[in-house]
Amino acid sequence: MNKLGNYVMGGWAHGSGEGKALHHAVTGEVIAHATTSGLDYAEILRYGREVGGAPLRKMTFQERGLMLKRLALHLIERKNKFYPISFQTGATKVDSWIDIEGGIGNLFANASLRRKFPNESYFVDGETVGLSKGGTFIGHHIMVPKEGVAVHINAFNFPIWGMLEKCAVNWLAGVPALVKPATITSFLTEAMVREIIDSGILPEGALQLVCGSAGDMLDHVTSQDVVTFTGSATTGRMLKAHPQIINESVPFNMEADSLNCTVLGEDAVPGTEEFDLFIKEVRKEMTVKCGQKCTAIRRIIVPENLVEDVQIALGQALAKTTIGDPTEQGVRMGALAGKVQVAEVRERVEELAKTSEIVYGDLDNFEVVGADKDKGAFMMPILMVQNDPHKNQDVHNLEAFGPVSTIMPYSNLDDAIELAKMGKGSLCCSIATFDDKIAREYVLGAASHHGRILVLNRESAKESTGHGSPMPLLTHGGPGRAGGGEEMGGMRGVNHYLQRCAIQGTPTTITAVTNVFQQGAKFKETPIHPFRKHFEELEVGETVITHKHTVTESDIVNFANVSGDNFYAHMDATSLEGTIFEGRVAHGYFVLSKAAGLFVDPMKGPVLLNYGLDECRFIKPVYPGMTIGVKFTVKEKISQEKRDAEDIAKGIVKFFVDVYDETGESVALATILTMVKKLDQS
Repeated sequence: MNKLGNYVMGGWAHGSGEGKALHHAVTGEVIAHATTSGLDYAEILRYGREVGGAPLRKMTFQERGLMLKRLALHLIERKNKFYPISFQTGATKVDSWIDIEGGIGNLFANASLRRKFPNESYFVDGETVGLSKGGTFIGHHIMVPKEGVAVHINAFNFPIWGMLEKCAVNWLAGVPALVKPATITSFLTEAMVREIIDSGILPEGALQLVCGSAGDMLDHVTSQDVVTFTGSATTGRMLKAHPQIINESVPFNMEADSLNCTVLGEDAVPGTEEFDLFIKEVRKEMTVKCGQKCTAIRRIIVPENLVEDVQIALGQALAKTTIGDPTEQGVRMGALAGKVQVAEVRERVEELAKTSEIVYGDLDNFEVVGADKDKGAFMMPILMVQNDPHKNQDVHNLEAFGPVSTIMPYSNLDDAIELAKMGKGSLCCSIATFDDKIAREYVLGAASHHGRILVLNRESAKESTGHGSPMPLLTHGGPGRAGGGEEMGGMRGVNHYLQRCAIQGTPTTITAVTNVFQQGAKFKETPIHPFRKHFEELEVGETVITHKHTVTESDIVNFANVSGDNFYAHMDATSLEGTIFEGRVAHGYFVLSKAAGLFVDPMKGPVLLNYGLDECRFIKPVYPGMTIGVKFTVKEKISQEKRDAEDIAKGIVKFFVDVYDETGESVALATILTMVKKLDQS
């Protein structure tokens, strides 16, 4: 008997007893058995926190990101070994591509996200908050990794993507993971985890896997852990109400199946590109993964005069969908994950059919290519029409988690928005329109009830990822029925696994804690200009106090001639009545340019180039006769990795530029970024 392994506490363990039989979705044959019987979840979680968490927390964001990149490169080279296993879940090649390569793509995306973070194990969040008049007491926020485990309870429909899209984020944050995939398709997750563990890229304990029942897992979570759930809203609510989750205030992120909708704009009539795109998108969302997607379109909201046109066009498109063994050539839709899913979908279709009419498809009579319909978990697409969606609200409350969607009419855009919101919260919705006024009105009206809105038109279609595709750097989740959670989302997603802590003290102390220079902190005046130093030699807080320059009217005139900026406040002293200016004022960009002339060391050295300018503010007018100087301070250092062996080893250094006048008051503040060569070129 083939038993799936559970990777826990540093080794592969096979639970006791026979376990649950897992079936081939196409042939019905038993593939493996899965069980977690005998596993000690308290010890598994402790192992993750102590063995897996410690090394991850010590790594910097840059190191974690590079770890993800190495893992992604390792897996993409071996991607083909997972396709035959994925076919056993009933997935076609396209379905499998979304799951396998889409999951690995999340690793790549989050690896690149490292550039948004410092080369530290933590990051400084937001802006400094002044807490005193004299500036000796300030506040800030830092984000540090939680000292727990990310417990991921995943759904059956994406055995690989569902794991990697979550783990990529918690690993980047510095938190280990315990993954519990849905048992029915856990054999595919197990195959991926075996490859990850064998790669040796992750620290031991960073990833654990259990294939089977969650048992008493949640009895042992603590306030430092994070629990995520993807699946039915009913199960999610039950888990969220677990006494240990409540008593320990454990963060719980829920992404539940929802009644997502799509809207056909009133301008998208038959014959327009948007109408054709709409039909194509709905067909795709009904048939990809056999409609077993948490983002799939369940409600098709169309102008009341176009219901018949949409019904006919969709019926014709669906009729071209060949159902069968996903390994057979020409098959466009495979099987559902298992016969249990088929039975559940049938039951929901029969409930919906009490108030809606089935206009395309049959629950019993359809053909299957290359397989036995009775042995596999097959179902054909079912298209329904609900002519009175305000009265018959089953369509807004019951979800058939399969290739099932319902057309419903709307009378005007306000009505379409109301119908969309009657789903009581969804992960995503879409609208097909080439009228940006319609798009704006719909988005602003419907956004409160949806986690994501796609506007589809002829200009975006070629590059659009489509209605049902969550993107790693955008949030995935939704309000209400969708669970109220939020996954991925770039830095937002990483924050779920970090603890935000407010810190207070003097600017000097906060500088020492954060390793980011704070205005007002004590600086270290250096006799050697920072532009003479390599990246490793620079210290946060090192400061050069420059020579000074007295601004003249000639400076203003000359800068206007060079720049072409002849704004009246600089050039016409007779036009200043009613303004805040007392006389002709120097250009702000002249002040900044002159500051650069004062702080730049012109000789060739480790500084390779000026990389950019951040947070520039002109605080006080500078008039002819005023004298300005600059305090030029190392604010922050961000190491960069070499792209290849020929690349120059370097880092980005942020310098705080404080331009002040003869009274000592700041007249301009800015942060400049320079690219600085490293001493170590290995």
